Amino acid sequence: MSETSGPSEDDLFEVLSNRRRRYTVHALGQEAGAVELGAVAERVASWEYDVAESELSYDQRKRVYTALQQSHLPKMDDAGIVAFDKQRGMIEPEPALEEVDVYMDIVQGREIPWSQYYLGLSGVGAALVAAVWMSAWPLTLVPTMGWMTAIVAAFTVSAAIHTYYAKASRIGAGDKPPELER
Repeated sequence: MSETSGPSEDDLFEVLSNRRRRYTVHALGQEAGAVELGAVAERVASWEYDVAESELSYDQRKRVYTALQQSHLPKMDDAGIVAFDKQRGMIEPEPALEEVDVYMDIVQGREIPWSQYYLGLSGVGAALVAAVWMSAWPLTLVPTMGWMTAIVAAFTVSAAIHTYYAKASRIGAGDKPPELER
């Protein structure tokens, strides 16, 4: 991405290096259009303190509100991810916010990245095609079209599962963002 077309990759990583800002990205992704700072601060605080918004204390709300207003939102505004009007207390998502979810695709736990999974599946499929082409036993017991159907089915099922998980983890999906810290 070039400097003129939106935030640089370094800017995006800098913005996303802080959990509070990642939570803010999630909160903004759940809304359409401009959002009041107070509403975003309340949602982010409830995620940070792991309590319902109605159970937040005044100090918890104020701590997050102040940090967002003085530090995090100006940094996100400078990066071109949001337009923050400090006077009105309004946050307007910029088009670049939609691109941020690409950078938030985090592999957690023992999961392998989807790119590695598809690479492995392609390797297995290619080896199977080569073995069938060379008439390797016991693969000859199943017709060639059966093996080809199995390979296509494996990719189809994998793509469907990948699509399901991608939609579930997309910004704005659900009320609470996925745990982003390892």
